[in-house]
Amino acid sequence: MSLFADPRWGEALSHLPDYLGNHVRVSLAALALGLAISLPLAILTRNRPAPRAVLLALASIVQTVPGLALLALFYPLLLLAALVTLAWFGISFSAFGFLPAMLALALYSMLPVLRNGITGLNGIDPALIEAAKGVGMTARQSLIMVELPLALPVMMAGIRTAAVWVIGTATLSTPIGQTSLGNYIFAGLQTQNWVFVLFGCFASALLALAVDQLLGLIESGLRHRSRLPAALGGIGIAALVLATLVPTMGRSSQSYVVGAKTFAEQYVLSALLRDRLQAAALPATARSGLGSSVIFEALKAGDIDLYVDYSGTLWANQLHRTDIMPRAELLAELKTALAKDHITLLGELGFENAYALVMPKKRAEALGIRTIADLAAHAPTLSIAGDYEFFSRPEWAALQKSYGLSFRAQRQMQPDFMYAAVASGEVDVIAGYTSDGLIAKYDLVVLDDPRHAIPPYDAILLLAPKRAGDERLQAALKPLLGKIDIATMREANLRASGNDANSSPDVVARWLWEKVGNR
Repeated sequence: MSLFADPRWGEALSHLPDYLGNHVRVSLAALALGLAISLPLAILTRNRPAPRAVLLALASIVQTVPGLALLALFYPLLLLAALVTLAWFGISFSAFGFLPAMLALALYSMLPVLRNGITGLNGIDPALIEAAKGVGMTARQSLIMVELPLALPVMMAGIRTAAVWVIGTATLSTPIGQTSLGNYIFAGLQTQNWVFVLFGCFASALLALAVDQLLGLIESGLRHRSRLPAALGGIGIAALVLATLVPTMGRSSQSYVVGAKTFAEQYVLSALLRDRLQAAALPATARSGLGSSVIFEALKAGDIDLYVDYSGTLWANQLHRTDIMPRAELLAELKTALAKDHITLLGELGFENAYALVMPKKRAEALGIRTIADLAAHAPTLSIAGDYEFFSRPEWAALQKSYGLSFRAQRQMQPDFMYAAVASGEVDVIAGYTSDGLIAKYDLVVLDDPRHAIPPYDAILLLAPKRAGDERLQAALKPLLGKIDIATMREANLRASGNDANSSPDVVARWLWEKVGNR
């Protein structure tokens, strides 16, 4: 079947109004904020060399910070600010999604606007400014009536550059909860849905091109003092904004929001939870691709209503516990700890998805490796790969402490790519996941952990504080508790790792419900 005949293009198209609308809104809001800050600063510092140099240096430094890191940094900063304003003034706001994305993107927009603004203003012939003074204009009148009109074409070039940068970088805002065209790319990478990846890239590129051309019309109109092109560009941008607002006008603001982390299993489970709520006549949407710490804080703050987490992750990351307890005791203590934050641990889904060290079965047999203790003797000659957060997690520190692991090389990569990398010999060992179907697909083996360095990782369903007494919600979800065993989840994950129309999280979620719904 031809790539462009794939039915997943239709699925991708169905998400476009939501993803594109949110992408346009956060991009234009960030650009507007960036302009509101940058243009006055450019005017104030144009004739002041020292402040100008400092300002441009700071804006340049911002550009050296990777976009995803800058976006991620704003979330904890705003979360702290929200707690402070609530404690001091009784005013709270959401630090999730739109606000951190807008602020980070606004910072990203500043350098080209500042640089072109200062260049445009300083590039005006001094004789024209003297002439303005000669006819009795004040400095303010000269700025508004002479300098800004002459500098506007150069300034518009900077605004066009900033717009393209902002629209491109906005695709990275998905992990902090801002829906965008990046949802296609993150979901596609995690589920190997290359149709989604291509669609997201094409849509983002086309949006950037369209906005750039519309701003180009405005620039052309200003440069040639022609009102028609400038008006057409302004009308086009206004029409784009209005078009993105239409799909949200009839949307219920009372929908339950189901969160999901950044890997395929989470996409499948969030689709399953959303489907169960919708089947119970409860409106629900999914917010996917969220980082581990972001998603928990979002639940705690009520920005999402429910999601599936793992007991070991919460034990190590949220409670900062390093001791290992029997599964039942750990779950009981975890439930009590979460209740202090008014978070409801509704129950376990029935399977465990723990971190585990994994390697090719044939290689393990050849080296006589069955456990992590056996691996430790060979580790100095081997390489290991993990996901983006594994080597900074407490589990990795616990493994090193318990077994004295010291590998020749450490690499970080996309989770699904890890399995292909270890199967092909690109790396020797990976930090995989026990519920992943790719373990069987690539004939890999999970090494035993005899010293129990890694805690239990039961999949558990968490509800936000505001949903603690929601009986309809809990009734819709309880049929899932204890019903999904490890074999079924592995098969679901294997299906989700395919590259066809039947591997989409929505399709796999329906298959999973068919398997467990009558148990």
